[in-house]
Amino acid sequence: MPPPVFWNGVLRRLGDEVPSFVMDAWLHPLVAEQAEAGVRIHCPSPLHRDRVSKRYLTRIGELAAIEVGAPVAIELEVSPPGAERAPSAPRSEPGAAVRPRSANPAGPRNQPERPPRQQAFPHTFDNFVVGPCNRLAREAAFAVAEGRQQPVNPLYLSSDPGLGKTHLAQAIADARHNRGGRVIFGSAETFLNQFTDAVRNRRMDQFKRRYRQQCDLLVVEDVQFLAKKTGTQLELFHTLNHLLDVGARVVFTADRLPREISALDERLRSRMAAGLVASLEPPDALVRREILRVKASSGGVRLPEDCLDLLVDVVRGSVRDLEGVLVQLVSSSSLLKRPIDLELTEGALRKISATSAPVARLEIATIVEAVATFYRTSVPLLAARSRRRDVVVPRQIAMYLCRRYTNQPASKIAAALGRNHPSVANAERVVERKLLESAPFRYKVEAIASRLDELERNTAS
Repeated sequence: MPPPVFWNGVLRRLGDEVPSFVMDAWLHPLVAEQAEAGVRIHCPSPLHRDRVSKRYLTRIGELAAIEVGAPVAIELEVSPPGAERAPSAPRSEPGAAVRPRSANPAGPRNQPERPPRQQAFPHTFDNFVVGPCNRLAREAAFAVAEGRQQPVNPLYLSSDPGLGKTHLAQAIADARHNRGGRVIFGSAETFLNQFTDAVRNRRMDQFKRRYRQQCDLLVVEDVQFLAKKTGTQLELFHTLNHLLDVGARVVFTADRLPREISALDERLRSRMAAGLVASLEPPDALVRREILRVKASSGGVRLPEDCLDLLVDVVRGSVRDLEGVLVQLVSSSSLLKRPIDLELTEGALRKISATSAPVARLEIATIVEAVATFYRTSVPLLAARSRRRDVVVPRQIAMYLCRRYTNQPASKIAAALGRNHPSVANAERVVERKLLESAPFRYKVEAIASRLDELERNTAS
C-alpha cells in the first residue's frame, strides 16, 4: 500500500465533496506517511489537528478504507512546517511521505510541474454565487470565457462597488489564462500610466505591440476614471477597434453605464456599448444567504441558522459588506475562543456600523399588538394555529411589518407568531403582491405603518 497512491486518492475524493477553499485551508496542508499500525497524518498546528479531528477525520477514514479495500488506522500528529520528523521504518517504496502540491519532491520527474496557482486569478466562476441580481452578467461573462457569443464583444459590466463585477472579470481572465490565452488584466489607471510612460519615453511601438498584437483578452477595470483623459481615450478607442477587428475579446467594468460617464469621447462610448452592457444589482435575501454559506464553508466555519438569519436580515449592502461582517464574526469567535452564537453575531454587527442597519427600535410584540388592535383581534389568536382568513391576513401583515421595523431574524419573528421560518418569507411575498394588486389592502397596511412610525419616533425621543 504505497502512501502516495493512498493519500492522493483520498484527497481526490475529498475534493469532490468539499469546497476548494476548505481543501486549501485544512486538507492540502496535511502530510501523510506510512506508520506501523496504519497511516500517520501530520498537522501543522494544534488548531489544525483539532479541526481535522472534529470535522474530517471520520470521512478521511471512510475514504481511506475505500481506497485500500480494508479499514485503515489513522493517527493525527502535530508537526509544524519545517520540523524534523522521525523517519519511518525502511521500506522498498520510495517517497513514504506525501505532501500534496509539493514543489520539489526528491528525484527527477518525467512530467513538467503545473504552474503555481498564483499566476492566474483568485476569483473563478466556481465561487461566484448566482441569483436574479447577477444572472445575466454571469451568463455573459461565462460566454466570453468560453469563446461563445461573439456579439457579446465588448462586454461591459456595471455595478456599484462590491457587487461582483471584478469577480466576474477575473473569472473570465482565469478561464482564458488556463486555456493558454494571452490575457492583459488591469485598471484604467494602469492603462493611462503605461500609455503616458510610452509617449514620454517614445515607446509607443512597444505599447501598441503589447496591447494589440500580444493580447487575446483585454480587461480594463474602472473605465469611469478615463473621463476627461482625451489622449488616453483616443488610444483606447483605436486599441479596442483593432482587437475587435482581429477577433480578440474585450471586457470593461465601471461603476456606471457608458452613457453616464461624463467627458467621454462619443466614439469610445458608442463602441463600449456596442456589445452587451450587463448590470449587477445588490443581492437579495436568498443570494445573501448563499454568499454567507459559501464564504463561511470556505474557511471551514459553520454558521448556526439563527446567526445566519440575523446576518441576512441586517446586512443588506454589497458582497463586500457581507464579507466584512463575516470576517469580524469569525475573528471574534477565534480570538475570544467562543462558539459563534446569536450574542456574538449581534456584537459583530454593532462593531461594523457602516454595514449594519440601525439597532431595532420596535419590539416584535409591539408590532404584533398594533396589527391585532387595528384588526380588532387578539395577539394569542394571531399566534394560534387558526387558518381563518380574518386571522391569516393580519398574521401575514404582522410578519411583513416585523421585517421592516425590526432587525430580528425571521426565525424569531416566526416563533413569536407560532410559525416556522419559511412562513415569514411566504408572508412577505404574499403581502408585497397584495400591496401592488389591491388599493384597499395597501391603505390598511399604510395605516398600521403610520402608527408604527409614530411609536418609533416616540421611542427614539
